[in-house]
Amino acid sequence: MATRSQTAAVLLAGALALAACGSGGGSQTPAASGGGGKTLVIDTSFDLKTADPGRTYEPTGLIVGKAVYETLLTFDGADVTKPVPALAESYELSKDGKILTLKLKKGATFADGSPLTADDVVFSLTRVRDMKGTPSFLLDGVEVAKTDDSTITLTSKAANPALPYILPNPALGILNSKVAKEHGATTDAQDKAEQYLNSASAGSGPYQIESFNVSSQVTLKANPKYYGTKPAYDKVVIRNVEAATQKLNVQRGDSQIALNLSGDQVTGMPATLQVKKTASANVIFLLANQDSAISKTTTNPKFVEAVRKGVDYAGLLELAGEGSAQAPGIIPSQLLGALPADQAAKRDVEGAKAALAASGVSNPTVKLEYPSELTVNGLSFQPLAERIQANLKEVGITVDLQPAPVTTALDNYRNGKEEMGLWYWGPDYPDPSDYLAFLPGKTVGLRAGWKAGAAKEIEATGDKAATAIGDDARKAAYVDVQTKLNASGPFVPLIQPSQNIVTAASVTGLEYHPVWTVDVADLGVK
Repeated sequence: MATRSQTAAVLLAGALALAACGSGGGSQTPAASGGGGKTLVIDTSFDLKTADPGRTYEPTGLIVGKAVYETLLTFDGADVTKPVPALAESYELSKDGKILTLKLKKGATFADGSPLTADDVVFSLTRVRDMKGTPSFLLDGVEVAKTDDSTITLTSKAANPALPYILPNPALGILNSKVAKEHGATTDAQDKAEQYLNSASAGSGPYQIESFNVSSQVTLKANPKYYGTKPAYDKVVIRNVEAATQKLNVQRGDSQIALNLSGDQVTGMPATLQVKKTASANVIFLLANQDSAISKTTTNPKFVEAVRKGVDYAGLLELAGEGSAQAPGIIPSQLLGALPADQAAKRDVEGAKAALAASGVSNPTVKLEYPSELTVNGLSFQPLAERIQANLKEVGITVDLQPAPVTTALDNYRNGKEEMGLWYWGPDYPDPSDYLAFLPGKTVGLRAGWKAGAAKEIEATGDKAATAIGDDARKAAYVDVQTKLNASGPFVPLIQPSQNIVTAASVTGLEYHPVWTVDVADLGVK
């Protein structure tokens, strides 16, 4: 699948979700557990624009979408290595990887009780693709057709083995096409259903929208006509709350879940609360620009080697806190094709000095740019940049720190103008093909001034990975891509910061998910 041009916007959106500050909504006291009428209150930092699945791609919107709409395929808990049936009871990818055939399961119904049909599926997916909203890239080049009343085929022009991993995205939730059309839904840019979908539910999911406010609070209520397993909570209140207040609220029982606390904020939590620390799917990395018009220094492969060997990865993990992990490659540990931990780079100061000497560049000074006010999983770029600056000083490289407001930093990053950059990448979908963006001529490669044709062996390896079919072949191909990238590419993968989620002792079943953060329908009460 072609890499979309909006990736930077989503990368920024993911960061803003963690950097945003909001005031909490009105206090909601959960009903006592045991008996009926249970309310779950979730505090998070909103990054939310819409509840229309065809338009949503922000983290908070995906939480809502996962609860209200069902998709053809999904994932089992936190495991994103294998898509499993949801509205489809089975799926099969053709040997050439171009045709995905899905059989719909019987008995699925929408919130109004009407049966879900193949026509609803075709309409919903075509609408996402052709309405040209933020998530439309997910189905670029994919034709959607009904073979019969229970069979759907998705046909791609080129091999598209990532498609089963893309379909679980809540943006591809299936709408009740009859209801949606009555409220202005179309399969083109003239669609006017968003206002309706922000106030009502046209999905088949376990929850419905009770109220929706993009800046303060979203309230979900259990779908009384849900055909599947009933959710444990009758009501879910998702509030926009700044991190410091999230901590206070969950400690005093005003909320049951806090999603956006930093490693420092979750230390010393009372034993009555559960703290889940998991390496997030965000990978923080350095880039060294390969455009000689930008820098004569960073284009030198021995200079890049010196940087790679000079970084103190253990020290960065110390800053990131418990639950974080070193990133051995650009693909995070949760995804198929991730490099094993024992392949992670290790600090070698003498080796770094030797590489710098071999570069022929003496006493280099380079500028390191990064967004000044953004945080990733509660972690600021500033202390990381300062630590990298100190690390490379020991090697003989002077790093001039250039923090900038996100609009300035992002503009320079997008346009490939940074001599060195400190950024992060979160998966658009949990498949390694999303990381082909780091290759020459692709989205992130170009941001590092790495033009098509610059590394033909790596590019050929990427082409092979893109069309590999079957888990074993794909895993091997993406390991090969990353091994070559680490050996001679302009990127230095650093860390996966920790995703810290705090819950009340009464909450069960919580698993961090790299796409929708948390599936509220999976949560239980004890």
